[in-house]
Amino acid sequence: MELKNKIIEEIRKIYDPELPVNIYELGLIYDIKVIDSKVEIKMTLTTPNCPVAESLPKDVKDSAMQVKGVEEVDLQLVWDPPWNKDMMSDAAKLELNL
Repeated sequence: MELKNKIIEEIRKIYDPELPVNIYELGLIYDIKVIDSKVEIKMTLTTPNCPVAESLPKDVKDSAMQVKGVEEVDLQLVWDPPWNKDMMSDAAKLELNL
């Protein structure tokens, strides 16, 4: 669990380029599984046409790889369920005045 929390800390440093909210609080990270030193991350984007569709998943993978103890990251970009505003944390909704 400690390794997962460190990965989440790193991912929280990545902000959506169009919103002043990090992608974890935005609800773009659907799942993080840690099995020994291997990490599986499922994430989505706010829309398939997102302007950072190519760079954001790479940023997430690179951030997870920076955590000591992580040797491999398998990142899956998924579209089901589709992202919506209800997936945001209360903190993100407050930040965006929703």
